[in-house]
Amino acid sequence: MSAAAAALLAGGAVTYAVADGDGGPKDLRVPAAESADAGFARDMAVHHQQAVEMAYLVRDRTKDEEVRRLAYDIAQTQANQRGMLLGWLDLWELPKVSAKPPMAWMGMADAPVGEDGALMPGMATDTQLERLRSASGQRAEVMFLRLMIAHHKGGVHMAEGCVRRCEVGAERRLARGMVASQRSEIDLMTGMLTERGAKP
Repeated sequence: MSAAAAALLAGGAVTYAVADGDGGPKDLRVPAAESADAGFARDMAVHHQQAVEMAYLVRDRTKDEEVRRLAYDIAQTQANQRGMLLGWLDLWELPKVSAKPPMAWMGMADAPVGEDGALMPGMATDTQLERLRSASGQRAEVMFLRLMIAHHKGGVHMAEGCVRRCEVGAERRLARGMVASQRSEIDLMTGMLTERGAKP
């Protein structure tokens, strides 16, 4: 067993040296298995996966170019970020699932989750996803925009938690970028709903 793995099993954290892009040593901190860094990576990967799913659902159910472009951007961005989060867990040799409930790393272990498939705040329920699958045209657009606004608000809340609690610099930077981009998209989607005579 590696020294890093032993420390992780003991609930601690270690620092080890790796080569950076210039060939020199660079210290990386390995978070503990139940740290905020690991919890955020796991939970946001799940959160992002649903956003990608919803984006592809609406893309196939509308011909509106503005909505299709937004859906494509969300799908590509969040799929890429999800890959980064899962990649960090692999790098840290940490499991991609936890015995603790979602959001426990934010002190929200007692928050009501799991209702009809909505594992975390902002996530759509199984019933809502099924309704989106059966919708088309402007009805699908409005449904998607409303669901994604709620989804983004949940994502912003989680990313802000990482900014406050995570210790890995690259992860905090990613979280700050998520907050900025998702807030901007919330404003955009709110305007798109108004154009369609709907409210968030």
